[in-house]
Amino acid sequence: MKGHAVWASMLLAAALTLAGWSQPASAATLDGASLSALWGLPFAGVLLSIALFPLLAPAFWHHHFGKITAAWALLFLVPFALRFGMGAAFGELVHAMLYEYIPFIVLLTALYTVAGGICVRGNLHGTPRLNTAILALGTLLASVMGTTGAAMLLIRPLLRANDNRRHVVHVVVFFIFLVANVGGSLSPLGDPPLFLGFLEGVSFFWTTTHLALPMLFVSGVLLAGFYALDSYYFHRHGEERSRFLDPTPEGVPLGVDGKINFLFLAAVIALVLMSGLWRPQVAFDVFGTQVALQNAVRDVALIGVTLLSLALTPRAARAGNDFNWAPIEEVAKLFAGIFVTIAPVITILRASEAGAFAGIVHLVNDSAGQPRDIMYFWATGLLSSFLDNAPTYLVFFNLAGGDAQTLMTTGATTLAAISAGAVFMGANTYIGNAPNFMVKAIAQSRGVRMPSFFAYLGWSSVVLLPLFAVTGWIFF
Repeated sequence: MKGHAVWASMLLAAALTLAGWSQPASAATLDGASLSALWGLPFAGVLLSIALFPLLAPAFWHHHFGKITAAWALLFLVPFALRFGMGAAFGELVHAMLYEYIPFIVLLTALYTVAGGICVRGNLHGTPRLNTAILALGTLLASVMGTTGAAMLLIRPLLRANDNRRHVVHVVVFFIFLVANVGGSLSPLGDPPLFLGFLEGVSFFWTTTHLALPMLFVSGVLLAGFYALDSYYFHRHGEERSRFLDPTPEGVPLGVDGKINFLFLAAVIALVLMSGLWRPQVAFDVFGTQVALQNAVRDVALIGVTLLSLALTPRAARAGNDFNWAPIEEVAKLFAGIFVTIAPVITILRASEAGAFAGIVHLVNDSAGQPRDIMYFWATGLLSSFLDNAPTYLVFFNLAGGDAQTLMTTGATTLAAISAGAVFMGANTYIGNAPNFMVKAIAQSRGVRMPSFFAYLGWSSVVLLPLFAVTGWIFF
């Protein structure tokens, strides 16, 4: 993985260090009230690049998206260093990399590698019943093994089952909706925002009990809608006859290769749980960023699990999955830029009423300071569609009071609204949740002409937003 965006950030950090400028301050010490909304322009530039370049200059984007993302990161860091000092800029970079980006990409890489070593062999036929069953299975697994793990485990068998059909885009889109997002709402293992809530003191099974009904409602409607749409394409367009033109050879018995990766998957889950339950109260100060011992142990161990999976998985399993690093490389480069440029946006939001985005605070609380649960659902959700949903969850968690015990009891509906918004609406765009990008990249590598950024947004606007409106009205 070349990781141009990461290397550009690291080279800037080295330059700042060698320059011997002032000691870097922690990102947490920055006053969001002093920042203008203009500091969010580089982040907007990253988003617009992801949306427009694949449409306007696809070949250029394909070869240079890492450099473009790194350029936007530098367009934030360099002016920030000139305005607030080299130390503050370096502190922002270190905080974004060590506290947010590295744990994020290490966990995703481990899940991608482990799940990519489990190959379901044999020729399945993508009927509406089978496709719906795979989506339902993935939705259930997502809260156990994470949206990334479930998506990487099942996307390749699903694509192989439908490789004889002309209309496959809707299958992948609904897979992103359900497996890569909605299904991860029942446990802290499912999606990063809920894991952050777990670290803040929310009980492990709180989301299971309080999000079960909204999750079952949204999943049930999406599965029923998918079955109807898939049946339409399958029967009205004659795709039931296309099984005789199936490019996947018959005669290969159904089975699973790379079973050892189930042990590695259990290890990943155990390590994530360990980092939330084991609190030794030991931390390392790295240029102003506090790195907790349990998180460092988790990340080093996850790297070890990733290497063991690469070493011990039979080659036939990865070959059967057409495993390659392109999807995780794309996520690594793009999200490096996103995590760096998003820093001032999150800092301004954390300033609450004193910040440039005070309108959002007034939107979610009434004049007496009491929460409007439905607005927490929509504000958290819509921002999670374009910002990273994990820090967005934390922002609104803190806006609602930030005390886990209170939010789990008297503020239960508010916390449920924040949690559901962050997880469900990550499906609204490709950048709402990292597995969305990986699923898109894998589907494209298999020849599926996936929707552009705006076309996918059209799918979510037509399918998801009306459903979320009903969900908010019923539950929040």
